[in-house]
Amino acid sequence: MRRSTLTFLTIALASSTTAFADWTQFRGPNALGVSEVSVPTSWSSTENLKWMTELPGEGSSSPIISGDAIFVTSYTGEGDGIMRHLMKIDFKSGEILWEKAVATEFTEDAARGYITEHGWASNTPVTDGESVFCYFGKAGVYAFDLDGNELWKASTGPQSSGKRWGSASSPILFGDLLIVPAGDETRAIIAFNKTTGEEAWRYESPVTEETYGTPIIVEIDGSRTDLVFAAATRWVGLNPDTGEQVWFANYNLPGNMSNTTHLSGDILTISGGFPRTARVAVKTGGVGDITDDILYDTQKPTTYMTMPVEVDGVLYWISDSGIAFAAEPGEAEELWQERVPDLKGAGGRGKPFYASPIVAGGKIYVVSRANGTFVIEPSREGLKVLSQNTFEDDETIYNATAAVSQGKLLIRSQNKLYCVGE
Repeated sequence: MRRSTLTFLTIALASSTTAFADWTQFRGPNALGVSEVSVPTSWSSTENLKWMTELPGEGSSSPIISGDAIFVTSYTGEGDGIMRHLMKIDFKSGEILWEKAVATEFTEDAARGYITEHGWASNTPVTDGESVFCYFGKAGVYAFDLDGNELWKASTGPQSSGKRWGSASSPILFGDLLIVPAGDETRAIIAFNKTTGEEAWRYESPVTEETYGTPIIVEIDGSRTDLVFAAATRWVGLNPDTGEQVWFANYNLPGNMSNTTHLSGDILTISGGFPRTARVAVKTGGVGDITDDILYDTQKPTTYMTMPVEVDGVLYWISDSGIAFAAEPGEAEELWQERVPDLKGAGGRGKPFYASPIVAGGKIYVVSRANGTFVIEPSREGLKVLSQNTFEDDETIYNATAAVSQGKLLIRSQNKLYCVGE
């Protein structure tokens, strides 16, 4: 075989593998929100729309993808009659293959405050390709096989935070463990055996209250693995096998930690907090109290809700208030900041962005709540909006972060799921 042919086949196989990579948890692998596969940069209700599926109920959770299966959650009802729903949807056709409904075990927080912003289905499920795992707040944790049979369930407690905003953190998988951040319900991060549902370990701390992000996994020079979680008042690094604390770093972000840590090489970045909102960074690999190792703590361009994405060594944010900015990992000074153009109000439903951006084929895709999806060309020089795409007949709020696989983009509105593709 000639070298050129071998090279072509190698590239083709690599591209095929990337194009069909699964998106099995919130924001894909390790919550980084990055896929190498390209998807369309323009679409509408009549252009590049493969299918649209009506969902039973509303939700802010993101869809996940495993092979030709999509899993997404929603909720119906109110008060003690709230039901959570898990759907399996065929990726090719958009057909709902099955639906499972789960009742609430304890009285849910009432529809007031920020619960009116996101509802009772904000936790994105996770799958290992054999089972799918859902965290439903006070309704607990559920495991189903891919045919919709319930495998096990476990309670995570009936508590609420002082603000009674409901649950929003998403579970992740690590080896044989399902790790669930249950700060609202029981002031703890809990690990369950993914096969049996038995509790493996529990990290209890009051700092997990008013904390709504998702944990990430950090490999430290092949010597150890950390479970990193950004909580109110401090970062925490745990041994994911045992739940024992390995390190912590105190920061002046006292509450409402809605964000998820971003990993860039050996640098961790978090943004959020209330009433003080700031952006903070620290290097990985520390042990014990590493508060003095924090690289910076800045109230310059930051975001309360949304996470960054990274392209070619630059972090890009679109803040919940509609400000786009770029910065290098570990650097407090931004490269630029600009307001996203053509934003209108979200119908009295809060700030213009709730979802976090993702990257597909080197371009940034960020879903706004009421202004469609913006496609942005990464640039160290400034904001370059390539397109702004809407589904003209759907004026509901869009809270969910998009998902991507197989050359297609999944966008979720309050009660519809859209598949965008050539």
